[in-house]
Parts: sequence; structure tokens; C-alpha cells
Amino acid sequence: LYRRTYYMSNIWEQFDEKFNSDELQSEIKEAGKNSSYKEVPQGTYTVGVEKMDLVQSKKGDPMVSIWFTIKEGEFKNSKIFYNQVIKQGFGIHKNNELLRSMQLQCVEDAEEERNLFQSYAQYGDLLLDAAEEIEEYGLTFELEYGTNKNGYNTFKITDCFE
Repeated sequence: LYRRTYYMSNIWEQFDEKFNSDELQSEIKEAGKNSSYKEVPQGTYTVGVEKMDLVQSKKGDPMVSIWFTIKEGEFKNSKIFYNQVIKQGFGIHKNNELLRSMQLQCVEDAEEERNLFQSYAQYGDLLLDAAEEIEEYGLTFELEYGTNKNGYNTFKITDCFE
């Protein structure tokens, strides 16, 4: 334990020598004054979609990631992040419900031809098609952003605007 503490204290002392603590204190105070970040509270927002993609979670699982950008009001330009792991049927079902609520033609077409989810490659392509359709038509959505009884964030699209 002594060696570890001694080793760690040497690292921190090296940082103390490398960085000016007085300057950092001043920067911390300035950052506090200029910080405009506000946590987006639960509520209903008009949002656009900045990003929609199938990505890999930190644990390596397939995950749908959607970045919603608030278009008006006090939280204009703030982000709401939707991340849904889709390694089980329940997660895919939840994501399918969100996609359907966006009233996108590519989603309707996919459902007419087959199930929305057939494979991860196909689902990733569907998400890219959805993002392109949203951008092409300049779609925005009314998003109800809340929390369920277990404390997890909830996302519900209640309207679509061109």
C-alpha cells in the first residue's frame, strides 16, 4: 500500500508542476459564470433529428442512437439523447414503436415488405434511410420526454411536422 500511495503522489506532484493551479482556479470560476448548459427537464418539445444510427454500446452491444435537437423555447438547440440497446426483442420492439410513430414512408414500406427488423445490417440501413427521409423533407417532431416508474427515460413521438 505504501508503494502505491508513494507512486500515486509522484504522479499528482508531476501534474502540479506541469499545470498552474492558480490559473486553473481562475478558469474554473470563469467557466462557472459562462456555463450555459442546462439539463433538459421532462416535457414536450418540438425536435429535429441530428443523428440516427445503429452503433455499438460501450459493452459492445448493438444500440440505436438518436440525437434529438430542440427547435424552440428555453432549451432551443439543446440535445436529448435516445439510446436503446437492441440485443433482445423488447429493445427492438421499443425502437420499432418509436420509428412507427415518426410516420416515415421508409418505415411503412419496410413493414409492408417484411418485418421492420430482419437483421442488424438491414436494420442499420433502415435507420440510415429514416435519417435521410427526415433530412430530405425537413421533418420535425413533437417529442414527449419523460421518465417511467423505474426511472428510465421515455420517448414518445406524438406528432410529425413538415
